[in-house]
Amino acid sequence: MTLTIEDWGRTAYADAFNRQVERVEQRLSGEIGDTLILTEHASVYTIGARHGAEKHLLLAPDALQARGIQLAKTNRGGDITWHGPGQIVGYPIVSLAQTRDLHAYLRKVEQLIINVIGSLGLAGHRREGLTGIWLGNRKIAAIGVAVKRWVTYHGFALNVSCDLGNFGGIVPCGIAPAEGTVTSVSAELGRDIDLAKVKPLIAAEAEALLGVEEMTKGS
Repeated sequence: MTLTIEDWGRTAYADAFNRQVERVEQRLSGEIGDTLILTEHASVYTIGARHGAEKHLLLAPDALQARGIQLAKTNRGGDITWHGPGQIVGYPIVSLAQTRDLHAYLRKVEQLIINVIGSLGLAGHRREGLTGIWLGNRKIAAIGVAVKRWVTYHGFALNVSCDLGNFGGIVPCGIAPAEGTVTSVSAELGRDIDLAKVKPLIAAEAEALLGVEEMTKGS
């Protein structure tokens, strides 16, 4: 058995969250196997469960409306971040019932992103004490997960060709400018990158890192 890939295209965050929760319930009941959802959200700031995350929103409500950016609280781990056009969001719905090792799962998600951007010519890495994937002090991917009865949801967001100015309305992931900034694949390579070319790379890495091993152990 292999990992199922679902490409939802452009979605509103709230709608995608509700659909994601449905997939979690389907995975728990055995109705579906391990699944990776890929989507590109309409512009939204999401506030995670970390204490004080709301303080890292720098824009007033009228400024949000003027920019066409929604605001959503969510139950994933982490602080505040932006999702929107030009960014690939991945939601792995994966059972960890056999391993019950969330730490190992997070390392796999990190490695997935490192491998994908590596195939594009970028040497990503982890940073001690900080989440996500980095190029030096520039964050190129955010990671925030949740688990329900050992089925994962939420996941990662890879900045491919997005407008990085959208991160200016927040303190991204609660990281002060002196500690790090935000970047994208296109910004690093100096050319526009089509999301349609990156999605298959993500799917292939997900099948290798998240699908085969977990599905084998859970079969």
